[in-house]
Amino acid sequence: MSGAPVIGADGLHRCPWGLEAETMADYRVYHDTEWGRPVRGDDALYERMCLEAFQSGLSWLTILRRREGFRAAFAGFSIAKVAAFTDADAERLLADPGIIRNRAKITATIANARVAAEWAPGELDALIWSYAPEQAAAPRTAADVPAVTPESTALAKDLKKRGFRFIGPTTAYALMQACGLVNDHLAGCHAREGAGAR
Repeated sequence: MSGAPVIGADGLHRCPWGLEAETMADYRVYHDTEWGRPVRGDDALYERMCLEAFQSGLSWLTILRRREGFRAAFAGFSIAKVAAFTDADAERLLADPGIIRNRAKITATIANARVAAEWAPGELDALIWSYAPEQAAAPRTAADVPAVTPESTALAKDLKKRGFRFIGPTTAYALMQACGLVNDHLAGCHAREGAGAR
């Protein structure tokens, strides 16, 4: 496969990952309606940061299909509520079948909420969005989409310096793609229009 946009049964062109198999319709919906569209707000960005960290080493589909379980387990990803989680909450999460039960990732999610809870409202949003680059030309194939950029490397370094855990350059770039800081829908993909707008 060339990695160029593919045509679905509905006649629409999509990035190849958005149309991998009929059994992965939730991928298609995510591709068409969420990925690359701007996400603003501290709690919303914290949620995406946490989910991208949990995805590390796994398929995004695994996380996507457990997203409601994650939201229930982590109090809707309210920074203030997760920051108040105790050791008992961490143990509860380790036994929760609705999420990925990884101690390091659970601990990082709680620790990151405690860091963000100390910030002024809007500060996390402003920090993350300050790393949005100028929009580049649309990638033509999947091979044109990077895994890491100078901006994602700088964002990860800044977040780590401020106490955030489990955020490296690759995870930071996945966050930037998912939240519309960059628009990596391929040229010709129907979802490209409306994505990456600020």
